Amino acid sequence: MRPPFVHEIRVTWGDCDPAKIAYTGRLPAMALDAINAWWEEHLGGDGWFQLELDRNVGTPFVHLSLDFRSPVTPRHRLHCEVWPQHLGDKSITFRVAARQDDVLCFEGTFVCVFTIADQFKSQSAPADIRAVVEPLIRPA
Repeated sequence: MRPPFVHEIRVTWGDCDPAKIAYTGRLPAMALDAINAWWEEHLGGDGWFQLELDRNVGTPFVHLSLDFRSPVTPRHRLHCEVWPQHLGDKSITFRVAARQDDVLCFEGTFVCVFTIADQFKSQSAPADIRAVVEPLIRPA
């Protein structure tokens, strides 16, 4: 079994609000950065940019859900564990669990659909992507 994929993010002062914790609006962006890193790791360096422009595969989001557990601060690196939870015919669901200093800070569900990028038309998950994703699916 492969070890979990974890993307490290350096939280900075600029990510914070007046309460001295990461601004709520930055947390989904950090999770999306981690999902993009997951794609890059598993598709030979290809992230969303390459999927869209080089492979003509769009993956727009249709659902985001986050549960906040503990504040995120610049005090520690944010470690975002990412895994595919479900692969449907035309969609993929990712889970992200973000921790600082081994404390769960937030977790979320992120659902994308597959499109033919230059037509913005729905398509089934491409076979090569399905082959990469299916062995890595695990429950939440």
